[in-house]
Amino acid sequence: MSPIFILFCISLYFIGLLSISWFTGKHENNESYFTGNRQSPWYVVAFGMIGDSLSGVTFISLPGTILNNQFSYLQLVFGYVLGYFVIARVLLPLFYSLQLTSIYSYLLGRFGRSSQKTGSFYFLISRIIGAALRLFLAASVLQLFVFSQWNIPFPLSVAIIIVLMLVYTYRGGIKTLVWTDLFQSGFLLLAVILSIVAIISQLNWSLSESVTAIVNSDYSNTFFWNWQEKNFFFKQFLSGAFITIVMTGLDQNMMQKNLSCRSLPEAQKNMYSFSFIVLIVNVFFLSLGALIYLYVQQKGIQLPINPTTLKVETDKVFPLLALNHLGAFAALVFIIGLTAATFNSADSVLTTLTTSFCIDFLGFEEKGKFTESKMKSIRHWVHAGFAFLLWLAIILSQQLNQTSVLDAIFTIAAYTYGPLLGLFTFGLFTKIKVKDAWVPFISVFPPLISYFLYSNSTTLFNGYKFSYELLLINGAITFLFLWLIKQRSKS
Repeated sequence: MSPIFILFCISLYFIGLLSISWFTGKHENNESYFTGNRQSPWYVVAFGMIGDSLSGVTFISLPGTILNNQFSYLQLVFGYVLGYFVIARVLLPLFYSLQLTSIYSYLLGRFGRSSQKTGSFYFLISRIIGAALRLFLAASVLQLFVFSQWNIPFPLSVAIIIVLMLVYTYRGGIKTLVWTDLFQSGFLLLAVILSIVAIISQLNWSLSESVTAIVNSDYSNTFFWNWQEKNFFFKQFLSGAFITIVMTGLDQNMMQKNLSCRSLPEAQKNMYSFSFIVLIVNVFFLSLGALIYLYVQQKGIQLPINPTTLKVETDKVFPLLALNHLGAFAALVFIIGLTAATFNSADSVLTTLTTSFCIDFLGFEEKGKFTESKMKSIRHWVHAGFAFLLWLAIILSQQLNQTSVLDAIFTIAAYTYGPLLGLFTFGLFTKIKVKDAWVPFISVFPPLISYFLYSNSTTLFNGYKFSYELLLINGAITFLFLWLIKQRSKS
């Protein structure tokens, strides 16, 4: 497919985003930027969160992981559903009762300013790294098939993408993102459905024949019961539940949209419906992955091999087929999905990073500290600053030697979200006060201890291999350290 045609499709898509930004950004102010004036329709938020939850990693990476992991990812997804229920019944009522803009303001009231900044810091680190990996994956494909054709270096092509994001996000904030996410989620889902249709058509199968082929293939294995392996069911299920609780419920990026709903009942309806949609959509993505490898087997296509590790680069399998083997229609569908994934991977992150930093570190909610115009000016500079940090993190992501970006994201989350899990669990389920000034220092040790356990688990635990349940271990160690710095009650 011609790079000019691909660029033309991306341009049309960007015009659509700019149009939404223009309509929603009218009469913008700090309240609309941070909370959307708390007037977002719950069903729009629910559908829009699909794209933010799935992103380019799911679109490109998840189908490729079928080769090594089969349908085992569904074990995580079943855990997601439990996690969303906990968020709806425990966290959302808490956050709405406190009328929070940044969820880490809860830590200020519960423990103190140092704890608030610690929670926000781990969110900032987690989201910058996670967004960089997501955007790196999508940008790499665009680089290969578009920008490299014109000898544009990767750092410059990433800069172009981020500048485009800045154009439609720096003013409207959450009020704009709720609607652009709806737009992008629609294109992302359309792309995966049409990709399935394209492969079925190339294989000359009916829908029922395709379902039968997937079910009867080795790729459809879903449940695994060897307790020592990473894909053991209860490891994956519990990890999925806690990953959801921390990467959605304790994550400013996801919760800021929930908190923009008109009321707590609407936010809860959003979460319940979202959990059902996520389960169905992931089944579609996994089915797409199975069809991809069945197509590869039937056509005898050579899979991309990493010259260093000599392993299949699973993140490149779907792009390879879509752009080189499945015809013009499949290539166009892939570009539409990739474009939606590219912008959706990072645009909301810039807004929520800005929100957390402005409120938790700069103290925007302290009455009288800043004028409205001063906050607006600072907010714009912070937004641009995080855009630069995101660009830098994407460039550094080139040094990763990962066969699956999806695995890298969840592994990193196990380290960075652990302290958040420990802080919120300790705050919610105990009444103990801690020495707030010590919290930033003790929060460093749980990720380090977790890394040591992960690296030596087979030796220490009779062949046991940690998977994403490392997040629970990290959170439990944080909980223990907080108990060690508790304040002694005064008689």
